[in-house]
Amino acid sequence: MLTLALDTATPDLSLALVTPQGTFSYCERLERLHAQRIALETEQLFSHAGLPFRASRLVVGVGPGSYTGVRVAASYALGLARAWNAEVLGVSTLMAMAAAHEGRVGVTLDARRGNVYAGLYEVKEGQVVSTLIPDGKHPLVDFQAQVEAAGGTLLPNARVTGKMLALLADQHGVRDWKLHYL
Repeated sequence: MLTLALDTATPDLSLALVTPQGTFSYCERLERLHAQRIALETEQLFSHAGLPFRASRLVVGVGPGSYTGVRVAASYALGLARAWNAEVLGVSTLMAMAAAHEGRVGVTLDARRGNVYAGLYEVKEGQVVSTLIPDGKHPLVDFQAQVEAAGGTLLPNARVTGKMLALLADQHGVRDWKLHYL
């Protein structure tokens, strides 16, 4: 099974193609150019893998993120899924950010005015084993205190990768997903 993972909820365009031969990834900080580059970079990912442009499963980061940002990956994934007759699963962008680290991991995205969109997760060997604080909007100082009280580490500059989205899909992928905006 080929899995294509896409996230545009942050300033990064993060893609991964998981194949039986390995994982092919792309991640670049594009700020607001996601829509201009997502199709080209996705096609190049398949080309680098030496595979035809088709996957049986798509995994999309559902945010939180900017209104336009989360819609770019979601719209593109839904269009591909329809053309390919593939399933689409949604995964929290914050959870994917945390999954690249170990222990009790708090991750944040700027929500402006001293607030963050944040979540706290327990991660063991690349798997999110529990959600200690679900994704939500918090005053930064309150979230910092909650992470500290839980014995966690706050990673305000964590980045989401398509590879982590794809790896989380089996355990945390949701079929009836909704986008979460900043």
